[in-house]
Amino acid sequence: MTGARIARASRATSESTVELELDLDGTGETRIATSVPFLDHLLTAFAKHSLTDLTVTASGDTAIDVHHTAEDVGIVLGGAIRGALGDKRGISRFGDATVPLDDALTRAAVDLSGRPYLVHGGEPAGFELHLIGGHFTGSMVRHVLESIVVNGAMTVHVQVLAGRDPHHIAESEFKAFARAFRAAKAFDSAVPGIPSTKGAL
Repeated sequence: MTGARIARASRATSESTVELELDLDGTGETRIATSVPFLDHLLTAFAKHSLTDLTVTASGDTAIDVHHTAEDVGIVLGGAIRGALGDKRGISRFGDATVPLDDALTRAAVDLSGRPYLVHGGEPAGFELHLIGGHFTGSMVRHVLESIVVNGAMTVHVQVLAGRDPHHIAESEFKAFARAFRAAKAFDSAVPGIPSTKGAL
């Protein structure tokens, strides 16, 4: 095991302000207030099930739309994850999980590859237009995941296998991503260095 995998990151634009701290070797403790309630819920689920301590404070032009704030939180979270992972020496690198939430079932696979790529599908027709909690459009689920993945420089596949309730579908996506990420970031005593034939990730 290497040193502490902790990161602090921020982003300030004319549309939003984000302050974030995380510890990849935590227990899932959270202090999250993004001004977007359902995003708070999804991030709390991610932290809890990935065993990442996460503090996020954000504000933005949510009177217009939650889009800018949610996107910028994803950008900052992804960048912080990338920074905290360091050179990725000794990690498992790969992780996968299939997570049910009542009617919903989602499968996720993560490769902490250093290459940003998201494959995402399976959400039912009309999901992207549904307002979850009256404010969070279903299309934002993919957008936030994409912001995390691109800025975290990871390859992630997320596939919704079943689901009827939009809240359950969205939450199962984040929980599956969290569990897969938890496995990928974990240290593996059988890995002596960087888990790549290239010698770098």
